[in-house]
Amino acid sequence: MDEVREVYRVKHCVECGTELIKKELEKEGLIPFCPKCEQFRFPIFNTAVSMIVVDRKNKKILLIQQYGRPFYILVAGYVNRGEAVETAVVREVKEETGLDVNEIRFNRSKFFEPSNTLMINFTCYIDDANALSVNEEIDSYAWFDFAEAKKEIKDGSLAEEFLVKYLDDMENVAG
Repeated sequence: MDEVREVYRVKHCVECGTELIKKELEKEGLIPFCPKCEQFRFPIFNTAVSMIVVDRKNKKILLIQQYGRPFYILVAGYVNRGEAVETAVVREVKEETGLDVNEIRFNRSKFFEPSNTLMINFTCYIDDANALSVNEEIDSYAWFDFAEAKKEIKDGSLAEEFLVKYLDDMENVAG
């Protein structure tokens, strides 16, 4: 590998600030290296979870609107340092909606370049939609049946991609 991979965009060492150089690392190719710290510097990126919150009893999906934007998205949030993604799922749903998650299932993940974030998507099942009590991060919310949710989610968004794939997978399992 003759060039540093495009994902390695950090130009200076995060520890000491020294300009990084390209150095060969066995089985990895050219990797940014700090000559002062004598350490390879792999990419740093954010990690977040997004959740398809499903009311199992009514077979509806919760979509939210946030930050003054007029479109529906999935509940989501960042994973804290040292936190398991599963813990972040339960915490974020509880913080933003007041709902208790009783089961989670991993769906898929995708790197989201605009925010330098690895998005990890889960389905969260809840038993009591009446416990919904949104916090200040949520402007508006609505429960939608599966077909409505597919129509209402923000067009062209990563949330839409996750939701449509989940719903398509559900149809394939059922049919």
